[in-house]
Amino acid sequence: MVVQIWETLKETITAYTGLSPAAFFTVLALAFAVYQVVSGFFVSPEVHRPRSLEVQPQSEPLPPPVQLGEITEEELKLYDGSDSKKPLLMAIKGQIYDVSQSRMFYGPGGPYALFAGKDASRALAKMSFEDQDLTGDISGLGAFELEALQDWEYKFMSKYVKVGTIQKKGGEDKDSSEPSETKATSAEGLSTNTGEEAPAVTHDETSRSIDEKIAETTDKKDVANDDATAKE
Repeated sequence: MVVQIWETLKETITAYTGLSPAAFFTVLALAFAVYQVVSGFFVSPEVHRPRSLEVQPQSEPLPPPVQLGEITEEELKLYDGSDSKKPLLMAIKGQIYDVSQSRMFYGPGGPYALFAGKDASRALAKMSFEDQDLTGDISGLGAFELEALQDWEYKFMSKYVKVGTIQKKGGEDKDSSEPSETKATSAEGLSTNTGEEAPAVTHDETSRSIDEKIAETTDKKDVANDDATAKE
């Protein structure tokens, strides 16, 4: 059935156009191409505007960064992107930055989402995604790793807004400073007491030596008088 229709079509094309079927379809394709080119000069540009150039609906503007001041590591975890109403924060070397504008990288589902809400200095220096490296402790790192961390810090300083710092654990520092202060106070008290008592002791000794000299002088005068009386 299909073969018969095709044979009939070829005979019709040849009868009416004088062209072979192959030549007929070639001419038809060329005519269509010419039509597309010519029509492009007369059709409004908006009709052929690529979708990529169409105005995309704008997303809501990000709120301005909020300065948090000094917060603890536990408080920083609240800004890991799980709550879309809160800013997305991340810390390097104790300095906290607002990375909300890069939520596609540091937000939930992003390649660096593991670093959000934490001080990931060690992980960034080592380019590690291990849980034990998600810390701000950079002790024991090599020169190459510290240089890599420095590059990350420069990048964050130039791209993101600093909104706070991580509060240092000062319990041990206070304990260690109290004894020194107590010692200093005790030393001051001791020196003060010594300063007050020392003059008193010195005064007593001085008074005692003066009395002794007076007594000696008196005795000498008495002896001299007795000698003079005896000679007379």
